[in-house]
Amino acid sequence: MTDTTRIWLAVSYAEPFRTGGWAHVRSVGGAATGQAGGDRRIGRQRLTLVALMAALKDAPGDVVLTTADALLAAVPERLSSTGDEAPTEDLDLWAQVAAAFKARTIRIVRQAPSPGGPVAFTNAWAEQARERAKNGPFAFAIPKPNLAKAGV
Repeated sequence: MTDTTRIWLAVSYAEPFRTGGWAHVRSVGGAATGQAGGDRRIGRQRLTLVALMAALKDAPGDVVLTTADALLAAVPERLSSTGDEAPTEDLDLWAQVAAAFKARTIRIVRQAPSPGGPVAFTNAWAEQARERAKNGPFAFAIPKPNLAKAGV
């Protein structure tokens, strides 16, 4: 039986500069890994979908994804929307997200950050990634010593 993959994901976006960063921590069988990334000249929705796909990439089994982000939490609802509520932009990424949700059970939980917790940890890394993204797109692993402070 495959363990459930736990993911904590945060997105930080600066509307005036169209610059954003994201970070996630993933726990599978008690082992934590993490990644941060960002981009400039990107829309909020596109950044959110890129962050979600990065977090889900190669994640084994069913997933419980925890976030404080309202746009991320609304992804399952947007996937099932039709008519005027259906996505009309970033359809390439929406197709990838839909395929990921069909391939396994993915449950998204919205949770407020608490000091020392993984949601606060990913929020801080996403804000740092947003600042770094001003120099251009990037993605890198969060170092293991830092992950020890994630509260996972």
